[in-house]
Amino acid sequence: MPKTLHIDFVSDVVCPWCVVGLGGLQTALEALKAEGIEAKVHFQPFELNPQMAPEGENIVEHIGRKYGSTPEQSAANRAMICERAAEAWPDFADGKPFEMRMGPDSRIWNTFDAHRLLHWAGTVGAAEQRALKAALFAAHFTEGRVMTDAGVLAEAAAAAGLDRARAVEVLADDLYAAEVRAAEALWVSRGINAVPAVVVEGKWLISGGQPASVFEDALRKMASE
Repeated sequence: MPKTLHIDFVSDVVCPWCVVGLGGLQTALEALKAEGIEAKVHFQPFELNPQMAPEGENIVEHIGRKYGSTPEQSAANRAMICERAAEAWPDFADGKPFEMRMGPDSRIWNTFDAHRLLHWAGTVGAAEQRALKAALFAAHFTEGRVMTDAGVLAEAAAAAGLDRARAVEVLADDLYAAEVRAAEALWVSRGINAVPAVVVEGKWLISGGQPASVFEDALRKMASE
């Protein structure tokens, strides 16, 4: 008998390890279908930089200030994550892997509006929310867009197949702000302080940007229980 797991994927759209983790999770779920194990994935909000100014911050300066990394360490880390993202998500678009183009001039952004848009997409459907998540990842990591720009976010919604006009309304009217804040507070209250955090059936946690094999083994065990 098929087993369907409920998965909450707690993440931020400017978190590179969230790209790696989602790619690994999706690959694992595709492999597990042959065993009758499927999942309903819902994307939950987490802001890495809730106090970030609208103009954002240079990535090298941000990483240096937050983690004490040197510019050289930051560059090496970016290169490693870019490789991991391509490996984890080999068929992101048109049969090509996810492409991260992070460089020394890239910026980190506040993502509250992006999470409001994702919440709205979730009210439309799971597939739509997943498509928007991917579009937002691409907008930030591949295209280097300004993630606080309502026009950029609306374009991502349109690219995901959502109603662009409705996306504009959501962003302009501050809709779903209370829901996003409540969800963020909920996950923090449950002990989530780093992302990605993959919460399965509300009781199991898989932390970090794990490879597909780790997700596959863990989910197989969880489904059996």
